[in-house]
Amino acid sequence: MPAKITSWNESRPRERPPPLEERISNHRWFTDRMNEIYHENRDFLPLYVQRIAEEKMRNHALEGMRRSHEVMGLMMGGRFEWQGKEYAMTRDVVTTELEASEYHVRFDHDALEGLFESLDDLDFDYSIVGWYHSHPGIGCFMSDTDISTQEGAFNMPHHSALVLDPVRREMEAYCLIDGKVETRPMGIYWDLHQDPYRG
Repeated sequence: MPAKITSWNESRPRERPPPLEERISNHRWFTDRMNEIYHENRDFLPLYVQRIAEEKMRNHALEGMRRSHEVMGLMMGGRFEWQGKEYAMTRDVVTTELEASEYHVRFDHDALEGLFESLDDLDFDYSIVGWYHSHPGIGCFMSDTDISTQEGAFNMPHHSALVLDPVRREMEAYCLIDGKVETRPMGIYWDLHQDPYRG
C-alpha cells in the first residue's frame, strides 16, 4: 500500500500513548539548554524523534561538514494525542540534491521531483512534522532566514526545526509559539525491535 501525505490541516491527531519512558533518552549532542528542558519535560515531550531518523540527520550533517556545506531535509512522521496533550513523532527523514555552501542551504529546484519520489518510497502514512538543517561550526540557533522558512512552511503548532552543528557536536530543536522562536523539548526514542539507544 503506497504511503500517503496528510497535511496538518487535513489530519486530526490520532489517540496514542507516547513512547515508554524506558525507551526515551536525551542525546549526547544536546546542548546544556536542551538537556535541561529535556529533563524538565521528560514525562511528556512535544517532539519524539526515532533513533534511526536521528542517525540519518546526524550522518547527513556530518557528511555536509566534510564538504564544508550546510544540509537540510524534511522530518516525516505523525501527529498524536494522549490525555489531552498533542505531540509529534519523527519516524523518518527525506532530502534531495541541495544548493549549499558553508552558510546557506536550500533544495535544488531541479531535484524536487526526486524529493517527491523519496516521499512516495516511505512505507507509512505520514505528515511533514518539521525540517532539519545544519550550522557547521557556528552553533545551534534560528537565523532570520531560518525563522522566515519556519513561518512560511512549518508554521503549525507542532512543526519543529531541528538544528545540528556537526563541528561542535550540538543539537537543538525549535518551534514558533505566538510568532516567537522557542526551544522545543524533544527526546530520542526507539521501538522494541531496535537496540537500546546508547547516546
